[in-house]
Amino acid sequence: MKYLSFTKDEAVKELAALEKKYNELKSKGLSLDMSRGKPGKAQLDITMGMMDTLSSDDACCAENGFDLRNYGILDGITEAKKLFADLLGLKMERIIVAGNSSLNLMYDTVARAMLYGVTGSTPWSKLDKVKFLCPAPGYDRHFAICESLGIEMITVPMTQNGPDMDIVEKLVSEDEGIKGIWCVPKYSNPGGIVYSDETVKRFASLKPAAEDFRIFWDNAYAVHDFDVENPVELLNIFDEAEKYNNVNMIYYFASTSKISFPGSGVAIMAASEENIAQIKSVMTVQTIGFDKLNMLRHVKYFKNANGMLEHMKKHAEIIKPKFDIVLDTLGRELGDTGIASWNEPRGGYFISLDVTKGCAKRVHKLVSELGVTLTPAGATFPYGNDPDDSNIRIAPTFPPNDELKAASEILCLCVKIASLEKLYM
Repeated sequence: MKYLSFTKDEAVKELAALEKKYNELKSKGLSLDMSRGKPGKAQLDITMGMMDTLSSDDACCAENGFDLRNYGILDGITEAKKLFADLLGLKMERIIVAGNSSLNLMYDTVARAMLYGVTGSTPWSKLDKVKFLCPAPGYDRHFAICESLGIEMITVPMTQNGPDMDIVEKLVSEDEGIKGIWCVPKYSNPGGIVYSDETVKRFASLKPAAEDFRIFWDNAYAVHDFDVENPVELLNIFDEAEKYNNVNMIYYFASTSKISFPGSGVAIMAASEENIAQIKSVMTVQTIGFDKLNMLRHVKYFKNANGMLEHMKKHAEIIKPKFDIVLDTLGRELGDTGIASWNEPRGGYFISLDVTKGCAKRVHKLVSELGVTLTPAGATFPYGNDPDDSNIRIAPTFPPNDELKAASEILCLCVKIASLEKLYM
């Protein structure tokens, strides 16, 4: 049913039918949540064996004999560094293994630059203005870090290959006030885009005006493929940057938040040796070390990178059907209407839905009144301002499948209502 070619009478009739269905659903008092990319219960259950990897009978020592129950080892145990190095193609000496949250590491990294500068540069807090490039649609928590620290955000549009690199290259080469850019290079949040080889190479070869410019490479979904046997490959940013003597330009982040337990995972930061030296010099004031027993639990449970990839197959078996439910519903309900478009990711945690311009906030209000919780409209843009008011982030992983199906159908219903109101009323 092509909504864009309706007559006014056809639109009025269709809207009346949709509103009747809407009112029937409103009386049911539903409570359905598709707001954030949280693992569902089934995903958490498959890692419960990790709880049994340590007991009171264990020595709790590292391979070198260090007692991991005690203070020490600021940058994480060697065994955990090796696990992440093998998994992500990183050098062990460039890795810091920390607590459970990569977001915490990202916040600390920006705050550290504000207070202490970057490898000898002027602290950002002493500058008149600090700016970050923010590819959008993007990750709302990245934007929140900037906003909380008074950093000006400049929106860069996303393409199917990653951020628009013509814009990125021009801006960073001309403005020394631009100190960073946020990147989710594989299965971007929310678009599910994997940066192309060309995009990664152009990032690696950037020539920023600011010597303390940094790429914040948040590789949150590095191994979150739906087809683990045939993963989508992402070019190694460090390997490319080596070719241009640009390794200092990269801050790399990852974690096991959506591999083991979000609240009790292990996060890492990787950077050049020069960057790591500065980071550790500040960290030594901040902490004597992170949870080494948790690092040991992860190493003992996964054993090696291959063990972690085998575990990700179990996640894919749970997650892929959830994405299929949403995508099938979108295709069936909105596919021929002309009022919506969406991505079909091969991994990650989100689906990005674009509805008729000027309708996203109205859709959010309508679904909320039916008991469906979505990420607020506009959240995928800096300052919560989607200039087209069209983007909606869908997070399929958390709800049980029956609730997910119901929530997806409600979302499509509300997209139709909002679009007809906008187009014809």
